[in-house]
Amino acid sequence: MFVGAGTVANVVAVLVGSGIGLLVGNRLPARTRVVVTDGLGLVTLLIAGLSAVAVTDRVLSDAVGPSAPVLIVLGAVVIGGLIGSLLRLEHRLESSGTWLQSRLGGSDDEGARARFVEGFVTASLVFCVGPLTILGALTDGLGGGAEQLLLKSALDGFAAIAFAASLGVGVMAAAITVGVVQGGLTVLGALLGSFVPEPHVVALTATGGVLLVGVGLRLLNLRSVAVGDMLPALVVAPLLVQSVVWLR
Repeated sequence: MFVGAGTVANVVAVLVGSGIGLLVGNRLPARTRVVVTDGLGLVTLLIAGLSAVAVTDRVLSDAVGPSAPVLIVLGAVVIGGLIGSLLRLEHRLESSGTWLQSRLGGSDDEGARARFVEGFVTASLVFCVGPLTILGALTDGLGGGAEQLLLKSALDGFAAIAFAASLGVGVMAAAITVGVVQGGLTVLGALLGSFVPEPHVVALTATGGVLLVGVGLRLLNLRSVAVGDMLPALVVAPLLVQSVVWLR
C-alpha cells in the first residue's frame, strides 16, 4: 500500500458517507435531524472524555513530573487559543466554507449558506481534531502503515452519514479539509523520519480531547466554542512537553 493511501481512503469514506447521509436526510423530519445531531454531540463528548483522560497517563507524568500534565494541557489550550485568535483561524475556516459554498453553486439564501458553513466547519473539526488524524497521518508518512487511518476512515464514514443527514451538503465539503490536513501531516511524517516520542503523543491526545469537548458543546447548541481558534494547541502541547523535559 502506497504512502498516503490512508488519507485517500478517508476522503473517499467522507464523500461516500456524506452522499448516503444527504439521500437519507432529505427523507427525515426536522425533529429527527435534531435528535441525530444531539446524539452526535453526546458521542463526541464521550470520545473527548476518552481522549482527555490521557492526561493521567503515567508515561506523561514520568516524563514531566506528576503535577505538570494538567498544566501542560491548560497551557497548550490557552497559548494555542491566543495564537489562533490572533490569526483568526475560526473566521478563516468559516470564510473557507462560505467560499466553497459559492464556488459549488450553492443557494444565495442566507439560511442555506449558514447551514452549509456550519456543516463544513463542524465536520472539518470533528474529522481533523482527533488524535487519530495526527498520529495516523504521521505514521503513514513514516512508512508505518495506514491501519490507523483506515480505522479512522470507517469511523468518519459512519459519522459523515449522520452529519450530512442533519447538517447538509457542507459536510461533504469537509473532505477537502481532510485531504489537505492529513495529506500535509503525511508529508511531514515522511520528512521527520522518526516517531514522535510517546509522552508528546499523550499530551497531544489529551489536548485534542479538550478541543473535542468544544465541538460537542457546539453540536448540542450549548455554546458556540471557537474550537478553530484553539487548533494551534495541538502543536503547542508537544512543544511544552519537550520544554519541560529539557528543564528537568
